[in-house]
Amino acid sequence: MALFNNLSSCPSGARGSLSVLEASGTSECKFSLSFSFLFAVCTGTENKLSTLSDLDQQYRTLRKYYENCEVVMGNLEITSIDRSRDLSFLRSIREVTGYVLVALNQFEYLPLENLRIIRGTRLYEDRYALAIFLNYRRDGNFGLHQLGLKNLTEILNGGVYVDQNKFLCHADTIHWQDIVKNARPDHLVVPSNSSQRCHRGCNGRCWGPKEDQCQSLTKTVCAEQCDGRCFGPYVSDCCHRECAGGCSGPKDTDCFACTNFNDSGACVTQCPQPFVYNPTTFQLEHNPRAKYTYGAFCVKKCPHNFVVDHSSCVRACPSNKMEVEENKIKMCIPCTDICPKACDGIGTASLQMAQTVDSNNIDRFINCTKINGNLVFLITGIKGDIYHNIEPLDPEKLNVFRTVREITGFLNIQSWPENMTDLSVFSNLATIGGRSLYSGISLLVLKQQWISSLKLQSLGEISAGNVYVTNNSQLCYYNTVNWTGLFRTSTQKALIRNNRDPKEFLDRMICDPLCSDAGCWGPGPDQCLSCRFFSRGRTCVESCNLHEGDVREFANGSVCLECDAQCEVAGDDGLTCTGPGPDHCVKCLHFKDGPNCVEKCPDGLQGANSFIFKYAEVNNECHPCHVNCTQGGPANSCGCLQRQTPLIAAGVIGGLFVVIIVGLSVAISVRRKSIKKKRALRRFLETELVEPLTPSGAAPNQAQLRILKETELKRVKILGAGAFGTVYKGIWVPEGETVKIPVAIKILNEATGPKANVEFMDVSHPHLVRLLGVCLSPTIQLVTQLMPHGCLLDYVHEHKDNIGSQLLLNWCVQIAKGMMYLEDRRLVHRDLAARNVLVKSPNHIKITDFGLARLLDADEKEYNADGGKMPIKWMALECIHYRKFTHQSDVWSYGVTIWELMTFGGKPYDGIPTREIPDLLEKGERLPQPPICTIDVYMVMVKCWMIDADSRPRFKELAAEFSRMARDPQRYLVIQVRASQLDEEELEDLMDAEEYLVPHAFSIPPLAYTTRSRMDPNRVSVLPYHAE
Repeated sequence: MALFNNLSSCPSGARGSLSVLEASGTSECKFSLSFSFLFAVCTGTENKLSTLSDLDQQYRTLRKYYENCEVVMGNLEITSIDRSRDLSFLRSIREVTGYVLVALNQFEYLPLENLRIIRGTRLYEDRYALAIFLNYRRDGNFGLHQLGLKNLTEILNGGVYVDQNKFLCHADTIHWQDIVKNARPDHLVVPSNSSQRCHRGCNGRCWGPKEDQCQSLTKTVCAEQCDGRCFGPYVSDCCHRECAGGCSGPKDTDCFACTNFNDSGACVTQCPQPFVYNPTTFQLEHNPRAKYTYGAFCVKKCPHNFVVDHSSCVRACPSNKMEVEENKIKMCIPCTDICPKACDGIGTASLQMAQTVDSNNIDRFINCTKINGNLVFLITGIKGDIYHNIEPLDPEKLNVFRTVREITGFLNIQSWPENMTDLSVFSNLATIGGRSLYSGISLLVLKQQWISSLKLQSLGEISAGNVYVTNNSQLCYYNTVNWTGLFRTSTQKALIRNNRDPKEFLDRMICDPLCSDAGCWGPGPDQCLSCRFFSRGRTCVESCNLHEGDVREFANGSVCLECDAQCEVAGDDGLTCTGPGPDHCVKCLHFKDGPNCVEKCPDGLQGANSFIFKYAEVNNECHPCHVNCTQGGPANSCGCLQRQTPLIAAGVIGGLFVVIIVGLSVAISVRRKSIKKKRALRRFLETELVEPLTPSGAAPNQAQLRILKETELKRVKILGAGAFGTVYKGIWVPEGETVKIPVAIKILNEATGPKANVEFMDVSHPHLVRLLGVCLSPTIQLVTQLMPHGCLLDYVHEHKDNIGSQLLLNWCVQIAKGMMYLEDRRLVHRDLAARNVLVKSPNHIKITDFGLARLLDADEKEYNADGGKMPIKWMALECIHYRKFTHQSDVWSYGVTIWELMTFGGKPYDGIPTREIPDLLEKGERLPQPPICTIDVYMVMVKCWMIDADSRPRFKELAAEFSRMARDPQRYLVIQVRASQLDEEELEDLMDAEEYLVPHAFSIPPLAYTTRSRMDPNRVSVLPYHAE
């Protein structure tokens, strides 16, 4: 058990997070999953080997960025750190979503003891999730000696590169194949250069020489039945399939990390969606438990600098959507017309390989209003790069950025044209989002000796990340800017230093008097962060043009806005307007119609009930004309409507009459077609398909079962395929009719004998799918009812939260009774599985594919099958070895089918190759006990899997046993139902096509239902038991 010794103790850096768990009596290492989103998340970097010129600042940035950080959303890059630095703050990190890069350092120990998982969503050099190299000083005797990664147990994607670390030991003793999920030999580069041995208790696998530095193996030592990781060598020690990096128990809440998503402590395949399907009401309903996907976590709210797209937190909206803000939440909504142009930034999507804006890619930014990603300006882009045939950048082309209003990532300026003394090409830039950062920085202006002012006059928000403006020897005005007013959080900082000394320009380089105390970006009233008095557009002014000027204005708070064009400019220092729009004019320029100023009076405008005609009086006010006139004025200028009125009325009446006639004609035509289809449907399904009721007990008249022509059937799509045939969703179009009837069409791989075909047509049982017809083509086609809810396998998988113990046991009874009926008719099914049981309603299931069954003669005990594909994992041992099928081999398949239900759609012998199944069964291995089953239910399954066929129970016994259990379901199945169960009362109003078209056509009496009520504190509602 030394291989698992580290799994039972929590990492030291996380002790303080266990208090809530200990209070609930659970003190295992589940802290990482128990607080949903209360842990610290930080954004990673993507600088690779690029570093700041100041190594002290490089260390300070690293510390500030990752101190108290637990989950790194992105890459963890530790580069150019010397030997004397304190790196203990890295101990808090336990998960990295991108890659981990450790290079060009001189420290001796890498303190990442609590790092458990590297997801590898981004890879270093598109290959490695963990890259450690060149960590020593060439002219010294110090460098990296030990990797403190003792809890690293999973790398989900990517390889490992550990090389050129002169003093590093023990790295070659690590069993990397146990850590890397899908290890490729060419992606594991770890040279053998260790000169020290592991502690004797580590079995030769360790991160260091001490006993507590042994490697914990969680994959290569697991039992064969484990899907992934484990916490011990036995079958019962398997981790849940959603676990990553190991676990402390078998449940999805015992994981150290999640393969997909962490939902409030449980590892899940996907986060709770905003809408869920209600199978009772057949509608999508709002999910009160809905959460957003943020990296590998399910969160109630996205970070403020991210955008919500459907149910995910994203850095940028897709190309067919635009970003809007609703209730202070940024969301992606579909564009109603052409989307505002959003362009990929440097290092993103189409510019993934680009490192800087240059002459080759700058044309991609023409007319862009938003940059999804980053803008980076390096010397190789401004001056050109002869090694990559990149010409120097024409400074005039930088004007393409005048249309940019938002950068979602960071703005990095480390080089700028010498003849441009400001950043005015970004004069419309309003927001820097900081969704990705450069060493924790969202705005960087470094060593630009000719920039005298920033001139970012529209910049109003820096959503995340710090500001770093340094070593710009001519830069002025920076000291006046209130950087705090631009930040969204209190943790953001502005690092401004080593620029031009303010004492040198204190008298000359000052903000305009019209600017407020918030500061300015440069000279002039248009560079103010805010105005002292009023603003007109982006320019600060002393007052608005209320009483003078060619264009008159009104004051909306401290903003000057123009009066409407229909307002007359007032003289004598009077006001022209009092607010926006034509209804706030003091005097109209042309005419006044009610409260509004207009260019002319209405002349034939469409009104509510008639056309509107008005005329202007002497004071230029519009008044209505006489009811019979089209214009006002003297009587001789009044154009009368008397002649027009009869013509208009006649036209309107005639038009309405034509519309009514056309509508009635269409309605009559549709009604006739509907009646014709109903009559045809009734004739074919009620008259010709229904077997006559025979109270005498004699066999039904099979001549009335329809033999279909192949031309009457049309296959639409494949619903599923098995070892014996393929099932299609199809349409039956009876010959000479226009009616279309939805059906299921089964095409058999193995032809059945005539006697068997006749027997199938005689099958009639409430838990067997009714055979509607047969097409006797070269490959026999069986035509059956099309069930609306699909197969039981998919149903239990999709609705597992709504399925209780009563329903599961009812299904066991119904399947057993259907198989008991086939046994009485001497039919062997041969392919019983959850996929071949269909759901008519949640309380009524039917076995299908009994058309594959073979009829046993009265003196036959078994059927010997020919060669072909067989569902091995559902078959008894005698079927696999000798191809002998009996009713008792169907019992074996019944046991596997029940196991599928109890595991809510689990795959039998998952991960085990089919060829190994016979040996596994002969050795006594069987499917494990499902978590919800008591020993009583599991023992029934085990009896079904006895090697001796005669020792297995018969279907009559199984039906009786499960009927007994169904009378007290909570005693035999333990299920924690989290959502409302399916409500039978609401489903009673539903009726399928068979019940409507063929009412009570069965030759057996209808089922009698009895109900028993039982209170269950673990359920919202309990379905009544159906004794069948």
